[in-house]
Amino acid sequence: MRLSTTDIYAFQALGYLGTQDAQRWVASEEISEQTRIARPYLVRILAALSAKGVVKSKKGIGGGYVLARKPQLISLCEVVRAVDGPVAPLSCVSLNWRESCPEEDRCHARNTVYTRMRDAMLAVLQEFSVQDLVTDASQGVSYSLCLEHLLKPNA
Repeated sequence: MRLSTTDIYAFQALGYLGTQDAQRWVASEEISEQTRIARPYLVRILAALSAKGVVKSKKGIGGGYVLARKPQLISLCEVVRAVDGPVAPLSCVSLNWRESCPEEDRCHARNTVYTRMRDAMLAVLQEFSVQDLVTDASQGVSYSLCLEHLLKPNA
């Protein structure tokens, strides 16, 4: 698993939402302006987060987005799964999107390495929450520089 642009933008948007009054619906235009995420891309990310219950959305005048729960109750695992899908390195070890393999009972790497990789990634992502992102947003930390450090396939 490696972080994607979508993950970074989701983290940035959720951190910002977490700094706002939980009762105030925040317009996508405001989130876009404050996080410098292009609004069309941001709206797609927020739609994915809304579909998975990470944020709530409300249409119309006075509408916008709010966190669905307190920031400390939304794990980063939930966020990554909402915007990118499986956290597992391969579908044969995925907990939610599993596809069986004819070699899975005999495959030593699957039953040791790949399973442990999945478990380690899940443990770390479960350990941290949107509250950790709020801490950064409250201090004015921007994740825009993270985009320059994303790993690229075949790099």
